[in-house]
Amino acid sequence: MSERAGKKAQQSDLVNIEKLLAAYFEIHPDVTTAEQKVAFGTSGHRGTSLNGSFNEDHIAAITQAIVEYRRAQNIHGPIYVGKDTHALSGPAEQTALEVLSGNDVITMVDAEGRYVPTPSVSVAIINHNEGKPAGDSHLADGLVITPSHNPPTDGGFKYNPPHGGPADSDATNWIAARANEIILGGMRGVKRSAPKPTKFHFRENYISQLGDVLNLDAIRDSNVSIGADPMGGASVDYWGAIGEEYNLNLTVVNPAVDFQFGFMTLDWDEKIRMDCSSPFAMASLIEDRNKFDISTGNDADADRHGIVTRDHGLMNPNHFLAVCIDYLYRNRPQWRTDAAVGKTMVSSSIINRVVEKLGRKLIEVPVGFKWFVPGLIDGSVGFGGEESAGASFLRLDGSAWSTDKDGLILALLAAEITAVTGKTPSQRYAELTAEFGAPAYERIDAPATLEQKAKLGKLSADAVTASELAGEKITAILTHAPGNGAALGGLKVETENAWFAARPSGTENVYKIYAESFLGQQHLESVQSEAKLLVDNVLA
Repeated sequence: MSERAGKKAQQSDLVNIEKLLAAYFEIHPDVTTAEQKVAFGTSGHRGTSLNGSFNEDHIAAITQAIVEYRRAQNIHGPIYVGKDTHALSGPAEQTALEVLSGNDVITMVDAEGRYVPTPSVSVAIINHNEGKPAGDSHLADGLVITPSHNPPTDGGFKYNPPHGGPADSDATNWIAARANEIILGGMRGVKRSAPKPTKFHFRENYISQLGDVLNLDAIRDSNVSIGADPMGGASVDYWGAIGEEYNLNLTVVNPAVDFQFGFMTLDWDEKIRMDCSSPFAMASLIEDRNKFDISTGNDADADRHGIVTRDHGLMNPNHFLAVCIDYLYRNRPQWRTDAAVGKTMVSSSIINRVVEKLGRKLIEVPVGFKWFVPGLIDGSVGFGGEESAGASFLRLDGSAWSTDKDGLILALLAAEITAVTGKTPSQRYAELTAEFGAPAYERIDAPATLEQKAKLGKLSADAVTASELAGEKITAILTHAPGNGAALGGLKVETENAWFAARPSGTENVYKIYAESFLGQQHLESVQSEAKLLVDNVLA
C-alpha cells in the first residue's frame, strides 16, 4: 500500500499522451514473445502501446480475425462499435473501422461521435437481434474499444457476439490465434479501406428504454438526490441526459474528459486507475458523500459501479450485490419464479445465505461475466454479479436487458432501493448482516509475471496439503465451479466459516487472493496469511 493512495495525482503521475499515441503506430509487436502476443483475458485484449502490447498491428489483425470469425459463424448483420475515453481508444477505433470497411462489413458508430459505454453496445445488439432465430445471417454483433478501469496508458479491445455479452473462450481463443498468425504473416491478410460507417443513436436508444428496467417513477417521486461521477469515462454524456429524461434529482459531479485522467486520486499502488470499487480511486466522492443521498462512480466504459451512501461511504461491492439480490427478487414479480441468481466463486458467501432465504437457485461460476450470458438471455438467470463491481439484471418483464455488465443500471438501482424501501443500500446491508452474520472480506493484489500467472492459473487441489485453514477443518478444495463445472483458473479452499481463492488477473500483471471469514477480522487475517504462504510457495 502506497502512502500516496487516495491522494490527488500530480504532474509526475501523468502519461505523456503524445508519446503514447506515437508508439501505437511506430512500434510493431513481436508476437513470438508472450508480452506482445494478442491474448484475450477475462474481457478482451489489453495492453499499452509503450511496451508493444497494444499497437496498430494488434488491432488491425484482431479486427480482421473477427471478420473471418463472424463469416465462419454466418454472421452478416451490422457490427455495433463503441469506445471509451482512454487515449488509445480513438486510434484503435480508426484502425478497426478501416479494416471493417475493407471487408465490406456494415458498421454502426455513434451518430454524434460520443463515447459509448459497454452496456449501450450490448443493448443495441440485443435490440437488433430480437425475434431473429439462432443462425439467422442478419444477426448483429459488436466491438467495444476499452481497457475498462485500467490506467490511462492502456488500451483494450473486446468482441461481443450476437448474444450481446462477452465472447466465450472458444471464440476469443480462435480470434487471438488467428490474429497472431496474421501478424506473423506480415499483416498481408488484412484488408483496409476508408471507413464508411452508418450512424446510430446509441445514447437515445439506451436511455429511452431504462424505464423498462427500473422503477424510475419511484426515484423521481421520492426526490432521492444522486451524485453521478463518470470518472472521466464513457458515461459522461449519459448521466445528465438520464436525469433530464426522467426528471431525477441528479447532478453530474465531474463532467470532465481528460486522456491523462489527471483529476483522479491514486489507487493503492500509486497508479491512476478508474476502479470505482477502490476506496482510493473513489476518495473524492467519499469525501463529498454528504452532498447526496446516493453517490455513484463508473469506470471508463461504465460496465462497473461504485456506490457511496451518506451514512456509510463506499460500499464493498459484495455488500451491494447482496442487497441488490435481496431487493430485486422481492420486487420483480414478473420475473420467472425459477429465475436463478448468478455469482462468481470469489464473491461473498453472504450472497449464498441471502439466496437460500429467498428460496432461489444459486449458480456459482468462475470469474468472468461471460458465464452469466446464456441465463440473462433466456431469463433463467435474473441477476448476475461479480465481486469486482460488475453486474446486470433483467428488464421488469423478465426479458433480457444488457448481457454485459451495466454500471449505470446498478447505480440507479441503489437510488431505487432507497426510494422504495426508505433505507439506503448500506442500511439494508446492516439488516442482512444482523440476520446472516457479518463477513470480513478482502482482496489482495500483488505483482506477478506472465510466467507466475500461468503457474498460478494451473494450480491443482494437490497443491494444498493442509487439512486445516486458520484453525478450521478444510471442507472443500475446488478447481472447478459447482455451477457449471468450468475451470476456476486458480484454486478455492473452503471451511465452515471461511474460504480463500487465488487466481491470476486476466487484465493486469498481478495475482489476486480473495478471502472471507464469518469469524471476524482477526480470523480473516489468519486465513490470508496461510493463503499467501501457499501461493508464495507455488510461485517460488
